Amino acid sequence: MGEPRELCIPQPAIDDPKSGEILRAWIADGGLHCSLRPNNWSDSGSWGIMLADVARHVANGRYETDGIDREETLIRIRTLFNAEFENPTDEPTGGFTGDTG
Repeated sequence: MGEPRELCIPQPAIDDPKSGEILRAWIADGGLHCSLRPNNWSDSGSWGIMLADVARHVANGRYETDGIDREETLIRIRTLFNAEFENPTDEPTGGFTGDTG
């Protein structure tokens, strides 16, 4: 049947009554589609911390599932992250529709 369409919710997020989802991302129709809370933090720079934390989670996951060196993964992520900022391969389209939940 293939991979599930949605990822599981981490147990700490289930257990914490103050938890809240801040980002979902899908690959569909050949592009990235997101649902997010852009004003989750008063300092937009906090998104940078979150994205760095996500990169570390990706590196840990690649190591645990495929044995790929964590530092190698982080270097690759940083390289393409910086390259995408310098020379975007795509521009976001669509608009922000606000929180529906």
